[in-house]
Parts: sequence; structure tokens; C-alpha cells
Amino acid sequence: MLSLDERLRAALAEDIGRGDATTLATIPAAQQARAEFLLKEAGVLSGLTVATRVFALVDPTVTVTWTAADGEARERGPVGVVQGAARSLLTGERLALNLMQRLSGVATQTRRHVDALGESRTRLLDTRKTTPLWRDLEKQAVRHGGGFNHRAGLDDGILIKDNHVAAAGSITEAIRRARNHAYLLKVECEVPDLAGLEEALRAGADRVLLDNMSDDLLAQAVAVRDRLAPHVTLEASGNMTPARLPAVAASGVDFVSAGGLTHSAPALDISLNFIPLSETALPEDSK
Repeated sequence: MLSLDERLRAALAEDIGRGDATTLATIPAAQQARAEFLLKEAGVLSGLTVATRVFALVDPTVTVTWTAADGEARERGPVGVVQGAARSLLTGERLALNLMQRLSGVATQTRRHVDALGESRTRLLDTRKTTPLWRDLEKQAVRHGGGFNHRAGLDDGILIKDNHVAAAGSITEAIRRARNHAYLLKVECEVPDLAGLEEALRAGADRVLLDNMSDDLLAQAVAVRDRLAPHVTLEASGNMTPARLPAVAASGVDFVSAGGLTHSAPALDISLNFIPLSETALPEDSK
């Protein structure tokens, strides 16, 4: 796994290329500036610490001061200030904003879903439907929004999906193979109906994913679970919109998972407003 700095350096290299031509052509090397991060719509913030790191990699002398924090819900207005060499601020601006907007969008989308669940005991989970190489940041943004993380990757949990079942021949056989191969990992199995749920429970699944079931069917699934294996947790997935979540929570499922937290979250509108500082003290050859 690439470190955060390695990924940020690669992203900066993609953006800067052979050099920030516009900035190098128009901004004196010694010019200092400050700029204000402005939240242009209400939302939950995420990616502030990442943005700070972007500017540090561009220029270690740049300072970033936040008046908000990751995970904080804010109305429109300023949330921080960055100050240093004007060239450095302009060069790091786009990557810092791209990441903040994307991650704050995920956090805001997550908070909407969490709020819809209200005081129920049902917990919200994310999925692996994330941007390649940025999964850790997007899953962190889910946490900032009040959600919980499912698997970080294919290696930290078993989730038997419909294609696994088709290849293995049955739910029972897929669970048997999973138990034999990775007995220390929890085994979750996706099922499309109540018959599949009963089979998964009898086969010894630790959690069952109820895929694309109606609210009424979810309630029936909870009753089946309570009768056959009350220790097994149930996760509902498929069309988990904020409008639907109160009814889903009322069914009694333990978890809901929503790929839309990450794959369909709209970016939060954040800008960087530049305020050039006085150049009166700059030497003539730097102007």
C-alpha cells in the first residue's frame, strides 16, 4: 500500500508536470500571500489534515490554520487560512481543494444517512465502492460523517456474494469452503430471499447480507433470524436512500450499507480566496 505522502506526491506530479507555468510566469518568487478556505454551502468537513499535508509537500514553510475540524458540521463561511509564498499556495491549491471537496462531500452524504436513521440501533456501513488508491481517506470521511467502515479490502473479511455462490454451487458449500479456508475471519453471506437466509443461517454464517429486499421482507427476515440464530447480525443493502432509512431501521436489521456514500457523493463547494500581502518590502529584482 502506498503511503499518503507517496500518493499526494504522485497527484502533485500529475498536476504540476514540468512546472506551474502560469504561476511561474506571473508571480514573483518572493511574493507572499494568504488565502482563506471558504465553505460555500453547509456540510460536514473532511480532508482538512490532508489539505495541510498537500501544502507541506509543496512548500514546508507554508502554514495552514484551521478554525474548524474534520467531522465538524459547518454553515457557509470561512474555515481556515493558508499563508506563505504565493507561488506555493497557487501550486497546491487545486489538489488541496479537490481532496477537501471530495472528502467533505462523502462526510456530508454520510451524515444525511446517519441523521435519517435517527435514534434507532441500526448502524450505517460503507462499501468498497471507493476511488482506487484513495479508499482510506474516503472511509475516514465516512467516519467523520458518523458512519462505520465495512471491509477495508478483500483480505480482512469474508463476504460471499452471488457470484461466489454460483461458482461454489450453493450457499451452504460456499460457507463451508470459507470456514475451512479462513477460520479466523468472520463469514458474511449475501442472500436474495428468505430461503437463502435460512440456508445461510443453518450453514453457520456470522452475518447475512439481505440484498435488495423490500421493507416488509426485511422485517420477515429479522423474525426468521430471531427464531433460528439470534446471535447472527443482519445487514440490509440496496437502494438505501435517506428517505427510506427510517422504515429500514424499523424492520430491526442491525446494519445498512450504502455504496452511494462514496460512489455518488456530490462534492462540497469549497473555494480558496486569495489575499495578496504587501510587496513593498520586496527587493527590486524579485518584482
